[in-house]
Amino acid sequence: MRIAVLTGAGISAESGIRTFRATDGLWEEHRIEDVATPAGFRRDPVLVHRFYNMRRADAARARPNAAHRALAALAQRHQVTLITQNVDDLHERGGSPEVIHMHGSLLGALCAACGHRWSATLVMRSLDPCPRCGKPATRPDIVWFGEIPYHMERIWAAVEEAEIFAAIGTSGQVYPAAGLAQHAHRNGARTVELNLASSAVSSDFDEIRAGPATQLVPAWVAELTA
Repeated sequence: MRIAVLTGAGISAESGIRTFRATDGLWEEHRIEDVATPAGFRRDPVLVHRFYNMRRADAARARPNAAHRALAALAQRHQVTLITQNVDDLHERGGSPEVIHMHGSLLGALCAACGHRWSATLVMRSLDPCPRCGKPATRPDIVWFGEIPYHMERIWAAVEEAEIFAAIGTSGQVYPAAGLAQHAHRNGARTVELNLASSAVSSDFDEIRAGPATQLVPAWVAELTA
């Protein structure tokens, strides 16, 4: 069975990684414009690096939870395309063999000058030289607001081919991720939302299950692998 799964911040929240709080425009006490936009990085790269260095350290301390491990088990039984909006590596550490990070990864560094990518160190600075061009233009390899998510052609193709599409721990407020369920439904997939509360696009799903990911996901996977 071909299954496409989209995960968001809610699946990592139970591992202790804080979610984006859209209601007050703040993200861990920082304005989104200051730490998650290209303009914010140009204005104050020191602040942005300090913010992501802390996030990287928090993610390194976090541990995969039952939901991460259940999705890894699902991939052992079915053809699963795992797409995540998260920038942590909890899916990989939870055992998932392949993960598409549409919003980048805390484990990646990107040269703002030449576009070269390499593995991030635990602590990064904007003055760190690029290994390829040597310019001091290092930034996190994160897709910020106003930038185009990664791997979209591959993601759309996987969603089109899926027999089941599941969204787990997502708010349904950030596009293009929020449009994947509707796309899957148009192409004949059964769509299911597993979320702590209904998302902004719950009407796009055939089935909605509400509750913590650590409870919902293992139960859902058990049904598919019975």
